[in-house]
Amino acid sequence: MKRSKGQGNIGVLMGGVSAEREISLRTGEAITKALMDRGYDVCSIDVGYDIAEQLISKQLRVAFIALHGRFGEDGTIQGMLEIMRIPYTGSGVLASALSMDKIMSKRIFTAHAIPTPASHILQEAEGVEEALEKLDFSFPVVVKPASEGSTIGVTVVHNRKGLAQAIEQARRYDHRLLLEEYIKGKEITLGVLNGQPLPIIEIAPKCGFYDYRAKYTKGETEYILPARIPPKAHEEAERSGLKAYEALGCEGCARVDMMTDEKADIFVLEVNSMPGMTETSLVPKAAQFAGIDFPELVERILRGASLKA
Repeated sequence: MKRSKGQGNIGVLMGGVSAEREISLRTGEAITKALMDRGYDVCSIDVGYDIAEQLISKQLRVAFIALHGRFGEDGTIQGMLEIMRIPYTGSGVLASALSMDKIMSKRIFTAHAIPTPASHILQEAEGVEEALEKLDFSFPVVVKPASEGSTIGVTVVHNRKGLAQAIEQARRYDHRLLLEEYIKGKEITLGVLNGQPLPIIEIAPKCGFYDYRAKYTKGETEYILPARIPPKAHEEAERSGLKAYEALGCEGCARVDMMTDEKADIFVLEVNSMPGMTETSLVPKAAQFAGIDFPELVERILRGASLKA
């Protein structure tokens, strides 16, 4: 094999066993192509329950994590790579786990005075009656599984009947749910690359809610760069987004999803420690706007690969 750039054999870890498998495969394929085009030795690894055996047989020197969801974005694969002493891209074990868990993220945001929508936790044994008792904000309400990405299992509900249906749907993905205050306004996102902010993108789905279909169906969402928000809101979004990234202990590339309300106040929703990385994903769009093409973006992320423990 050709060895260039001094990196040796790089494995792009993709696929996985989560509900986000198909998105991860697309991310991994784009990253693999970009690295190969830059002259790196690269192999694609479809991550399954035999991943330990695969890592041993490949004798990797560096792992580029392109996994989304559970068993890839939640600190588990990061822990395995730490034990095997294989440097890897992105955030470490704890930061990955905290970012993936929306309930724990909320607690961190609150502790650091980072603005975030009001919310309540719905435990496994609790249903719609308990949910109604806990709510101290009015409908609409956003119902989220605690540990899923790509808006999987997320529903905006407007009444009691919708709440019962949303709880049932979200429980397919997690036993713990987050009931969150709905913020009416613009959805925006801030990419962070090695601790530095990228341009803020405004997300304008045609259906009004940025769900799985709006994210991954061509033409269903308009992405506006730079975001159409006032300068003061832009500064606050950048400040709050970086603060959330740092509070969770993130490293490398991440994406902070936020809302602005009708007064242009900023609310942090969540941090994605392994954002989508196809050439048309949000972080690459922001990087391109900042003058960083996709292969260069991927290479910058690779350069940050390390062991964290």
